[in-house]
Amino acid sequence: MIHKEGYISILLAILVCGGFTLLTYLYGSGLVFNLTAFISIVLFIIVLQFFRNPKRTIPLQNDRLIYAPADGKVVVIENNVENEYIKGDTQQVSIFMSPLNVHANRIPTSGEIVYDKYHSGKYLAAWNPKSSEENERACIAISNKYGTIFLRQVAGALARRIKYYVKTDDNVSQGQEYGFIKFGSRVDIHLPLDAEILVKIDDVVKGNKNVIAKFKEV
Repeated sequence: MIHKEGYISILLAILVCGGFTLLTYLYGSGLVFNLTAFISIVLFIIVLQFFRNPKRTIPLQNDRLIYAPADGKVVVIENNVENEYIKGDTQQVSIFMSPLNVHANRIPTSGEIVYDKYHSGKYLAAWNPKSSEENERACIAISNKYGTIFLRQVAGALARRIKYYVKTDDNVSQGQEYGFIKFGSRVDIHLPLDAEILVKIDDVVKGNKNVIAKFKEV
């Protein structure tokens, strides 16, 4: 299944790759044509796999569980102050998405969207500590009876387009798609201090498949 954000990019890839291949077929040597055709096919496959959007069902629907909102590697687990909405101490878990990961972002727990905001900004490398505050980013907060979590989609050096499809006052369901980041970057998840973190640094997680934390019981 191809993500809707990829339709234009895939069409452009077909036009560019097909155009270069046709030109080398008409005006180049057989060796140049074969090389161009090979490179074009590889590039087209890379574009296709980047915009893949596999269907994923939640193994266990439970609003106390906080599922990974993105595919990728856990690169940050630390206590941190979230200054935009929560304005206090939190536990931060960050997931880095390489260009090879699925880039759809998913709702980690059901609840109400109590905050959303898009920020334009720089395109520092995603591992730069300043990227969370200075890069292009989109932020939402989700609240339910167990607590509130804050999610931040962060653009990187290559990721130059962030999309998110929810807004304040929306009711969202665990596992539903809420956004997309093109060409890799990071999602930060800010959790309550009493939440139980269930992942560790360098763990590879998948959205809707791996539970990264649990709210405290109420």
